[in-house]
Amino acid sequence: MNATAGPEALFLSTLEAVTGLRADLGVVINAVNALSADGQPGLATQLYKVWIACNRDSPLAPAAYFNLGVVQSAAGDLVGSKESLESALAIDPDFYPAHINLGMLLEKTGAVDQGVAQWQGMVARLAPLSGPSIDYKLTAIKQIGRVLIDNRRASLAEAWLGQALEIRAEQRDVLEQFIALRMSQCKWPIIAPSERVDRATLMSGISPLSMASYTDDPMLQLATSKRYVEIAVNETSDAPDADRRDAPIDLSGRRLRVGYVSSDLREHAIGYLMAELFEVHDKAKVEVFAYYCGKDPQGGITDRIKAAVEHWVDITGMDDATATRQIAADGIDILVDVNGLTRHARTAVFARRPAPIQVNWLGFPGSMASPYHQYIIADDWIIPEESEIYYSEKVLRLPCYQPNDRKRVVAERPTRASVGLPDDAFVFCCFNGAQKFTHFHFDRWLEILRRSPGSVLWLLEVDAEVNARLAAYAEARGIAPDRLVFAPKMANPHHLARYALADLFLDTTPYGAHTTASDALWLGVPVLTLSGRGFAARVCGSLVRAAGLPEMICETAEAYVERAVALAADPAEVAALKARLEANRATCDLFNMELLVERLEALYDAMRRAHQDGQRPRPDLTNLDAYFAIGVAQDHEAVEWRALEDYAGLYRASFAQRSRMRPIPPDNRLWTAEEAARAG
Repeated sequence: MNATAGPEALFLSTLEAVTGLRADLGVVINAVNALSADGQPGLATQLYKVWIACNRDSPLAPAAYFNLGVVQSAAGDLVGSKESLESALAIDPDFYPAHINLGMLLEKTGAVDQGVAQWQGMVARLAPLSGPSIDYKLTAIKQIGRVLIDNRRASLAEAWLGQALEIRAEQRDVLEQFIALRMSQCKWPIIAPSERVDRATLMSGISPLSMASYTDDPMLQLATSKRYVEIAVNETSDAPDADRRDAPIDLSGRRLRVGYVSSDLREHAIGYLMAELFEVHDKAKVEVFAYYCGKDPQGGITDRIKAAVEHWVDITGMDDATATRQIAADGIDILVDVNGLTRHARTAVFARRPAPIQVNWLGFPGSMASPYHQYIIADDWIIPEESEIYYSEKVLRLPCYQPNDRKRVVAERPTRASVGLPDDAFVFCCFNGAQKFTHFHFDRWLEILRRSPGSVLWLLEVDAEVNARLAAYAEARGIAPDRLVFAPKMANPHHLARYALADLFLDTTPYGAHTTASDALWLGVPVLTLSGRGFAARVCGSLVRAAGLPEMICETAEAYVERAVALAADPAEVAALKARLEANRATCDLFNMELLVERLEALYDAMRRAHQDGQRPRPDLTNLDAYFAIGVAQDHEAVEWRALEDYAGLYRASFAQRSRMRPIPPDNRLWTAEEAARAG
């Protein structure tokens, strides 16, 4: 049977062989693959159905039903696919691929609980120990965990993923999700080793984004990013024709072409921050491209961005090579990564270098630690000169790193009573995600409440279990649970409207408020922040300073607590701070989008000129594996790392000890040539 023949001829010849009992399943599979590639799913399904009818007693019948289900699902026949998968399992209940696919099909049709039950049943059948059964069991468990996470059942998801780690600890994707789940539920300590999963394994599995919340250790954060990029990013050279790293940038007769790659140009924190940026961009200087790679873009924010940019290109459905070629064909000069190492990122596109200049900005609070991101945009508070050692990219700075939207839609302000707040209390609030809470910082909040009689702490609701856990934690430390008030999630205009009911926003550390701080400051609520060493630990300080309240930045935990307590006892000072925010709103750097865009475009031009002059930054990744090994060996929950007096000394001492066993070449960070020589 000739697979190069037309689809109808191929179908008829294969059908003749099947009915004459001259075609094994492999022949049918080859023909089906060719027919499916030719856009003929109807003929493909018919071949499987005829083969099954002629071979009902074949031991391969379950596989044929399974393959039929796959073709039907791809063609949109979900009912037929479900029936085929059920038929496969009716013949062979231990045909595990059918269990996996049937569970996914049930999830796809909205029957989430039935899908989970399907996988749970499969897990129960896989009690006997064997290599294949373990692999199938892990696949089913991971599917269960994924669906439970997507449906906000964090505690159950954690339990299932914990079971997967007990079976096989070295699973990067499971470790990342497991740690992130514990952080989002405030399950302290976050790193809880078991008999089969040790501390080093758990620490090594923390994602770059979670690491920013876990510890204020910027060297470990940098090294974690480098390790993640090496392991998780597909750096296959499958689009060499689109590699434009050395392309000249000749602006004769055209504008600079800037492309922004993001999955979040929608109803998302990044979308809210960037909407006005696109509107203010000087289209006489810059031709703006938005490359979208997220969920179906819908809503007012997406509509605004689409209207503001000159080119909106949805690359969500493109593979990395195709997306790379699209960007290269557009002739992009500067490609800005607005995802970084976050969900739905297209880091592999940047690895293929479709633009001569590639920039890390806004979407990820730290260094990409990749060979293909040449610049990071920050400001002089977030990355002071002495902190450049924590970044692989060349640092460029704006007056304030974060753009903002002065067209925020804010609903009518509710009353305190309507949102469950006491009318006469001093209201501390923090609307940061619970994954940013550490036990060190939560204890500080409880101390502030203890010393501020009649005050309450207003937090964003997670779920009933997490709310109860935090309330119980407070009660065990002498704070009445009703002094924690939880705000349910709601549409952004209504969420913004309730900010003004608070007296003081208390920031978190080591991952502070970003969009939430800007929202509070825009709505006239002072923000008290505790700055640290790392990027995420310093963003809020940048925003507070840019809003005109530099005295609200604290350098020590003691100063943070004292300042909060003093403000709670001094309503006149709080009122004065609110009045300053109101007066500064129209002129301060934080909300001066014209200034930000002017300086941003100047940075882009400086990058272009440097590229044309041959001054192309080369990311420095020296010794980051050693920094990672040292960092993950520490217990970051026994001692708060932001408070370490000799942070650099800890790393240098560890380097010296390691170098005595196996010499480590110096780098441009903490292990300098002088330190290496001293270690001998």
